[in-house]
Amino acid sequence: MYTNKKNVLQLVSLLKSYGIEHVVVSPGSRNAPIVHTLAEHPGFQCFTVVDERSAAFFAIGMIQKLQRPVAICCTSGTALLNYGSGVAEAFYQHYPLLVISADRPQAWIGQMGGQTLPQPGVFNTLVNKSVQLPEINTPEEEWYCNRLINEALISLTGQKKGPVHINIPISEPLFQFTTPEIPEVRKINYFPKECTYTYTGLESDWNKYSKRLIIVGQASLPSHARALLQKLAQQQNCIILTEHTGNLPYEEIIHNFDTLLYTLSPEEKKEMAPELLITTGGHIVSKRIKQFLRDNPPVSHWHIDENGGIPDTFCALTHVLEESIRGGFGRFLEKEFMAKYKKYKMRSTPPPAQATITPMPFHSLWKEKSDNLQKQIEKEIQKTPFSDITVMNQILINLPKDSVLHLANSSPVRNAQLFTINKKGIDVHCNRGVSGIDGSLSTAVGYAGVHEGPVFLVIGDLSYLYDSNILFNKPLPANLRILLINNNGGEIFRLLPGLNQSEQLKSFISQSNPDRLLPAGKRWKVSFSANITEKDVYKRIKEFVTSASHLKNTPDSRTEPEQYSQILHIDTSEVDNAKIFKEFYHKLKNTRK
Repeated sequence: MYTNKKNVLQLVSLLKSYGIEHVVVSPGSRNAPIVHTLAEHPGFQCFTVVDERSAAFFAIGMIQKLQRPVAICCTSGTALLNYGSGVAEAFYQHYPLLVISADRPQAWIGQMGGQTLPQPGVFNTLVNKSVQLPEINTPEEEWYCNRLINEALISLTGQKKGPVHINIPISEPLFQFTTPEIPEVRKINYFPKECTYTYTGLESDWNKYSKRLIIVGQASLPSHARALLQKLAQQQNCIILTEHTGNLPYEEIIHNFDTLLYTLSPEEKKEMAPELLITTGGHIVSKRIKQFLRDNPPVSHWHIDENGGIPDTFCALTHVLEESIRGGFGRFLEKEFMAKYKKYKMRSTPPPAQATITPMPFHSLWKEKSDNLQKQIEKEIQKTPFSDITVMNQILINLPKDSVLHLANSSPVRNAQLFTINKKGIDVHCNRGVSGIDGSLSTAVGYAGVHEGPVFLVIGDLSYLYDSNILFNKPLPANLRILLINNNGGEIFRLLPGLNQSEQLKSFISQSNPDRLLPAGKRWKVSFSANITEKDVYKRIKEFVTSASHLKNTPDSRTEPEQYSQILHIDTSEVDNAKIFKEFYHKLKNTRK
């Protein structure tokens, strides 16, 4: 029988999965649940060394002979500090030494309890990774614990071998050994760059599962990788999703999936859930796709990341390939393409219609719903009153080809995703690394300063005010055009259920802005009493955007004051925006019923 502590059971199960069989233990009561479970399990060889300092070096000797990871396990308090010399030696010799330390619950550290000190991160820079496991009481904590252990054990033998520290808080009672079997838990398989892996596993999953979904996050992929994904989408045997920040503006690829998920019933979502998920690129804006895949997890999830990251965004990660999409993974997809159409080269035109491409049912299911929704969006937006979303639609319609679009965070990047970008050669950028509003304007100015062609920024008033100091730096790039949508505060806060009922929303949360703080020039305010119509505003947007299509950023243009960056300031109604936005989505959902 094994301990009933779930975090310990997760650890022991994964030690077994990662092939770590040798453990050097030192005596103690707080680590007894760990030691008992390891010693009880037939898959581990346990060795006892009383002094922790000796135990660490004893394990190093084993690593030198076995050329495999070895674990050491101690109780809480100063016992852990005695491992210090051995950990330092392992770090500089790149030995995979796994330090497992038991700990008191964090609430009792520093409260004059026995054998307590701040244990997490105690080895600082002398370990590849240090994690603090949660005590598992909820499904989210169980997922978090599993993810942390996987990350730690991957770091132990990754590209840079070295020691790793796992700290485990354990609450009393300590000695309940009531679990009959060690559970089978998820292992995240990691394949580093130098691995000779030949995609047997991915190929097997690709052939095994017919419901295949690829998600491309924020990325600026090279042309060959873009062509590869487009041609894969043309085969119609998998679905590819991306947002504007993925910079894959092809009609074969689905961009409106966030809105689509909003319109679906729970039954439809289950039907559209993938068995195989492949992800690459950076951040995804959509919260709905994240929740959709967490609620309907794939059987297998492969993530392609040339930086070796292990982002478990959808709580279903099973494999990580440390490489770029244009590397070995690209060769795999090319092989898949060529197997079907051997006479068509990857860099040539797509197969003609007579090549008899037969869409797979999963592809047809997604694509038909997406296409029907897009038609409905284009129809409904024509009837939608003037608001943030109609302004965004007009901006995207009128963008000149081969221009650059910067989207500020919060409402602009989300609203843009409602509509397609039909012009060729438009690169889309947004600061989605942390998704803050604090540098969108400065980023666009910096980009325009080293780019020749036109650069457009769509930004809200709150984000503009936060970052407006950059405009004091002159001369500014002549090729930058700023489209400022002023809805008098943070629009997104007015859309959040519950928060939109707060009496403090306007004054302290959405931060309504004094009119005098915003730029006066180039202002276009909707005021129907002054006989200004929506069409007048849209016409002004078109003139403002298209007139900048020829602008270049050169030293000569930057010296002329009249060539300084222009701002088109469009006022929308803070009262009507949230209502119009909700009604627009409501109509899309109801139309499908």
